[in-house]
Amino acid sequence: MLRIPGYEGGPLVQGGAYLDDPLFWPVHLGSRLRGEDAQRAAFGADWDAAMELYRRLSAEHAWPVFSVPLRSGHTIYVVYRNFVDEGGVDYLIHQPAWSEAETLAVDDGHFMGPGMAWTELLSAARQPGVEGTADADARLLLLFPTLGDARLPADAAVALTTALAALTLIEEPVAVAKALLENQGQWAPARWRSAGGVWINDGTHSYRNPSNAFALPEERLLEISSALQGEAGHHFRREAE
Repeated sequence: MLRIPGYEGGPLVQGGAYLDDPLFWPVHLGSRLRGEDAQRAAFGADWDAAMELYRRLSAEHAWPVFSVPLRSGHTIYVVYRNFVDEGGVDYLIHQPAWSEAETLAVDDGHFMGPGMAWTELLSAARQPGVEGTADADARLLLLFPTLGDARLPADAAVALTTALAALTLIEEPVAVAKALLENQGQWAPARWRSAGGVWINDGTHSYRNPSNAFALPEERLLEISSALQGEAGHHFRREAE
């Protein structure tokens, strides 16, 4: 049985097979598709099939897990937490030296986040991986719900549109990408900055805001910042320093 150190929950199962289903992506991103226009653009005539897929993803007897390995040796886990009446998606990060995984973000009715800035999301997506989820577009869409960034670059929609066009059957990927970037999580888009090499934000629900009582320890924040940035870290958000 799959196990994530320190993560208490139900029966974890490999979710990789879902990634080949074009409908998985609008279902996974569904909490960011607010309003009838956005949902119509994303699901089109496939609404019933998408809801059936969602029911399978949310089955109590099997909690799908997707892994995104990073160059640093850390792994991000995306877990469909399928407790009855307490379902959601947990975004965790772990590396072998840690006794337990840390939570980056939680996508449910009691949301926590954001977990990443845009540049971190793009870096994590483009880091090479031979295990888990290897495709850069799949990694971008899989981790997208952790995003919360008030200062998106002008080309953010291009990268997201490219991923949607490659992996889904969405007829208007440009429109859906725009809708997703306008609705970054249930939290308000946060402002990110560097503090002694640690990337932190001002989100009131974020584990990466040291002002919050529940924030991760500073050494974890530093390690997570480095892991997400990968080798591109020295280019990371210079304009924000």
